[in-house]
Amino acid sequence: MNANTPRPHPADQDRSISELLSGTARDLPSGRHEFHKERLMAQIHDIRRDERTETSAPRQQRRLRLPRPAITLPLTAVAVAAAVVAGVWQSGGGAGVRDSGVATGPALTTKIGAATTKGMPQLIDRISLAAADTSHPDVRPGQFIYIESKSADSFIKTVGDKSSLASHALHTRQVWESADGTEGWLIDPSVNDSPEGETLSLPDEQGNTPEATLNAPSYDYLAKLTTDPDELLAKIYKETEGMGNTPDQQAFTTIGDLLGESYPPAELYPALFKAAAKIPGVVVVDDAVDAAGRHGIAVARLDETSGQREEWIFDRKTHVFLGERTVQVRKGTGTDALITPGTVTFTSAIMKRAVVDEMKQTPTRNG
Repeated sequence: MNANTPRPHPADQDRSISELLSGTARDLPSGRHEFHKERLMAQIHDIRRDERTETSAPRQQRRLRLPRPAITLPLTAVAVAAAVVAGVWQSGGGAGVRDSGVATGPALTTKIGAATTKGMPQLIDRISLAAADTSHPDVRPGQFIYIESKSADSFIKTVGDKSSLASHALHTRQVWESADGTEGWLIDPSVNDSPEGETLSLPDEQGNTPEATLNAPSYDYLAKLTTDPDELLAKIYKETEGMGNTPDQQAFTTIGDLLGESYPPAELYPALFKAAAKIPGVVVVDDAVDAAGRHGIAVARLDETSGQREEWIFDRKTHVFLGERTVQVRKGTGTDALITPGTVTFTSAIMKRAVVDEMKQTPTRNG
């Protein structure tokens, strides 16, 4: 849309947004649609209030970074949210989305590691054994799971009618969540400019306490999952049906998210890895680097639709999970062609994962 295009009236935009969001209602259990609609509408009104004459904004991100104690929007809703924000941004004829508290810079790049299926079963076995041997205390009622990570991402930056590739700088993300998922706190400058962060506690604005799912799990939810790899994988395929670009890729992504920002019980960890090994297209990447600069060996899968490869990175000696990254390995078309092979579209590193006794408490150095 060029600068001479008349700007839609806010009321007309609100109606269009509501119509778009209503199309995702069928994908959400009762109560969640209105909750996310109100959150998104509030963010959009904030964007309008803080519009600037020049800015950068991510055209696409690996995750929609709304707080998610026990809630994740289905991909159709994510797409609508992205379209709505993009629509608001374009309609100003140069005005744009409010900057986050994270600085921007050039795109993140890496050397694309060679992928092979050779040694995959042996690697999964070693990772599973390492996971089973790891000290992993249970979470008692009243305690909180604390996860501290570092992350960054690359995106298409558009100013006026000119697009280029940029990145958000590496930043720290801290999450606390109760065992049942009803209490939580998030500190992340890419989500909230306040250094104090924001609450993730339930119930939501509508008074609902949504049930946890595989894509937005609580510790209690994960503790009830089967540890049989075949049954677990079948459940993952069933619960994520219709999400992602393909069923196989979505199953792989779902397991990857559980490895990252959740706390699976000790007996579930080996089952997750063994289930992942059964997904077609899973390969080994001999060298991969997490967001903290740690080199390791990766279990990975290429999304044939996007041309991006998701990599789970493990320490080469101990086989402990370090982090993950998503690398563009095939050139896209259209505007997406700007995301050239070797671009790291998302990267993260788990720095601390622990059980603490209070909200906002951080573990000791050895905790």
